[in-house]
Amino acid sequence: MRLRAVLFDMDGTLLDSAPDFIAVAQAMRAARDLPPIAEQLIREQISGGARAMVASAFALSPETAGFEALRQEFLDRYQEHCAVLTRPFDGIEELLADIEQAKLIWGVVTNKPLRYAEPIMQQLGLAQRSAILICPEHVKNTKPDPEPMILACTRLGLEPASVLFVGDDLRDIESGRAAGTRTAAVRYGYIHRDDNPDHWGADAVVNHPAELRALLDQALCSC
Repeated sequence: MRLRAVLFDMDGTLLDSAPDFIAVAQAMRAARDLPPIAEQLIREQISGGARAMVASAFALSPETAGFEALRQEFLDRYQEHCAVLTRPFDGIEELLADIEQAKLIWGVVTNKPLRYAEPIMQQLGLAQRSAILICPEHVKNTKPDPEPMILACTRLGLEPASVLFVGDDLRDIESGRAAGTRTAAVRYGYIHRDDNPDHWGADAVVNHPAELRALLDQALCSC
């Protein structure tokens, strides 16, 4: 089936949001007279959400007394800082331009709450170009469940087999595969050092957005 659309995970795939997460974590530590921590400790936990990042930033278990207050402070601070330093990954702008030139649709399917995802897309000028934005508020079950992907395909009026879903986490690939889309895993995202995208079962694994451009060319030529 001809490729009709490319859908992206947001954090770690389409956008490098780590600088904003890191800034929030470091600010929280500074407010408590704690020294900065290695940025990589936060980067590796981004796919795990605020709970994982706070646990790493403060070396605390989520069961620790006061942890929930820290997590809520992290979220509140991020609400004010979610679109300050976040940028598309190197090569993404060129990739999106190629997708649009090829008359393909592109959009975002993310586990990031709408209250963060929407202003980021607006701030970066991507909201007007993206055909769809699916967040947890739109579904009952988030990735790795196939529901977000199925909803995106339904709203776009596309068969899942005509869609490529790109992500930097096993949950992305599992969601896409279960929904029936093609899948591509990216190595440049927020992948824990003990994880390996080669083991996720994606149709393709790439190191840089430029390789996604080549993958799209191949898919379009083979249709």
